[in-house]
Amino acid sequence: MKSIREIYKIGRGPSSSHTMGPQKAALAFAARHPEAASFEVTLYGSLAATGKGHLTDVAILDALTPTAPAEIVWRPDVFLPFHPNGMKFVARDASGAATDEWTVYSVGGGSLSEGGGVCDEGPDLYGLNTISEIVTWCQERGRSYWEYVEQCEGPEIWDYLHTVWEAMKAAVEEGLDADGALPGPLCLSRKAATYHIKATGYKPNLQSRGLVFSYALAVSEQNASGGTIVTAPTCGSCGVVPAVLYHQYKSHEFSEKRILHALATGGIFGNVVKQNASISGAEVGCQGEVGVACAMASAATCWLYGGTPTQVEYAAEMGLEHHLGMTCDPVCGLVQIPCIERNAFAAARALDANIYASFSDGFHRVSFDEVVQVMKQTGHDLPSLYKETGTGGLARGYNQKKNAR
Repeated sequence: MKSIREIYKIGRGPSSSHTMGPQKAALAFAARHPEAASFEVTLYGSLAATGKGHLTDVAILDALTPTAPAEIVWRPDVFLPFHPNGMKFVARDASGAATDEWTVYSVGGGSLSEGGGVCDEGPDLYGLNTISEIVTWCQERGRSYWEYVEQCEGPEIWDYLHTVWEAMKAAVEEGLDADGALPGPLCLSRKAATYHIKATGYKPNLQSRGLVFSYALAVSEQNASGGTIVTAPTCGSCGVVPAVLYHQYKSHEFSEKRILHALATGGIFGNVVKQNASISGAEVGCQGEVGVACAMASAATCWLYGGTPTQVEYAAEMGLEHHLGMTCDPVCGLVQIPCIERNAFAAARALDANIYASFSDGFHRVSFDEVVQVMKQTGHDLPSLYKETGTGGLARGYNQKKNAR
């Protein structure tokens, strides 16, 4: 299993798989061919279907055109066998003849694959690849999840997670201070600042929930506008973990050290899903993005409040289980409707998962690892129109209303 640095990546929105991944691939191909006279990039499947809404073409052209002119070819009707987010780069000489081509896939969280393993990540750092194995490790040694992270990653992981936490806080605070409409044809107004102001007028029990909503909205709106965020585990689900941890940090005065340990705890759960299933909405639907983010936030919060390894695992299991089957159906291909609201609701659900698990003894019948496998199979069983193509679900209803006008 790779470093949790691959779960927490700092970058610009709105999509890790549709913006960050393609831009990374384009930069790599341009560096490989500084002599090219022109480039051609063919986008397939989900990348083509929602690429314009996700600014995929802008990200690719920004990377290629400093080297040579580039043309984008859109093929939403063609799904390559390995993954729905396929793309082919072609370099041409002055006569127009192809000198090289490269087929690569954006497999979620900003990572790339050539059709086998992930090609742009470091070595395996973790010897244990399931939560059940890690729970046993913790119980046998009287240790916590974050201690396993430190053993595998080294103490330098805390400097990285400090940088991640600073970026998460900045995304919340900048989002709360912003207003106006988000970019794109939906003309969706930002809501974070309004929710934050209204929350302060409620009694403490409702105020807590309103603040969490506002923090999740703030980060998700920053993402939707192309701002700097942290994948957790993706751009589309980037509001959940920061919202929950920022709330604990501000309202319950947890120290930064404990917040970083919570980030490591949540990160190991996201890492296990990425290793054994998928965090790509184009591959398994939104359960792999918002569902996994909820599991990560649930685990992190439960650890903060003194949960045992089994209680933490139970909280994460509920966070993912109750998002099983969630479709990825972005209206107009934008990471706005229903994505932004889903981040806010998932953040609230993570708090509930923590409370529920904390009331228990940690014993439960269905393990987190089992839910991960169910999520993977469910995602593969979902029709492609419900996996980030912008043609099914809520996206279809919006398109029908628009066409009827």
